[in-house]
Amino acid sequence: MTKIVSSSSKQKCVRVGTRESQLARLQTDIVIAALSGRFPELKFEVVPITTGGDKVLDRPIAELGGRGVFVKELEDALYTDRVDFVVHSLKDLPTELPKDLILACVLDREDPRDVLVSKDDNLLHRLPEGTRVATSSRRRTAQIRALRTDLEFCDIRGNIPTRLRKHEEGQCDAMVLAAAGLLRLGLASRITEYLDMAISTPAVGQGALAVECRAGDAAVLDFLRIIEDKQVRAEITAERAFLDKLGGGCSVPVGALGQTLRDGRLRLTGCVAALDGSEIIRVSLESTNELAAELGNTLAERVEELGADRILRDLKQSAPPAISPP
Repeated sequence: MTKIVSSSSKQKCVRVGTRESQLARLQTDIVIAALSGRFPELKFEVVPITTGGDKVLDRPIAELGGRGVFVKELEDALYTDRVDFVVHSLKDLPTELPKDLILACVLDREDPRDVLVSKDDNLLHRLPEGTRVATSSRRRTAQIRALRTDLEFCDIRGNIPTRLRKHEEGQCDAMVLAAAGLLRLGLASRITEYLDMAISTPAVGQGALAVECRAGDAAVLDFLRIIEDKQVRAEITAERAFLDKLGGGCSVPVGALGQTLRDGRLRLTGCVAALDGSEIIRVSLESTNELAAELGNTLAERVEELGADRILRDLKQSAPPAISPP
């Protein structure tokens, strides 16, 4: 393994790019702690970076367009050698990476489920008719509307504390968030209900951390690969292959979750739903970890045969209304 040291034999300072939110910084600390435990000779400089998705808070994510709205500026920092690697929430990272960049490792997958936060601790099936449910995700909207067409859905933007504040201020009656963010921030007490995968299949990569670096940085790749979680890698390989085959992204209602079973086999569940709740396709297949990518491709073909391609064609041009203030 290449040892990371400076020419003066002092500690090597590894520059780590991250978004500026509390959650992003916490997730970066998780990666740094994992590396520090294995490579005590390294020291780290955290480089906060503001992304396009962080700057534009008055429009739904689906309307922003372009490459991953929480990713581009982090990748630009890699290209300009401002940082040595960057830490992402894996669900934000598009399935196709730019030239000369690589998904170096994945790790620390927290609970991947979606959760409901609601007034009066009402569960999803008990929410009164007309309840305003806030989410910036078309995937969540589509799946929940398939069960509750009587609910009203509105867009919401901002980091987790901001969203919770908006909920407390009455800008919505309930909201759907990723469990992982709330749990990492120590906000489990705010969760009203964990949504079963059969109700809301998570976003691809939800709950996992991703580390991206330059493909030619052999020394950086060497130490990042040491902290990789191979089980998480197999799960997200299947999920990302499924999404890539369908040609989806964060603005289309596609969900997928890979689960390692007790016998070591890999189960992949994929979901595509019509935004109006009129149709939902959810299928599971199993394979081995070694065939994770093939599993994702096969599952995508299966849901396409059942009508997913038609649903996605109809929905890619639509966008949810922007009614949540910054």
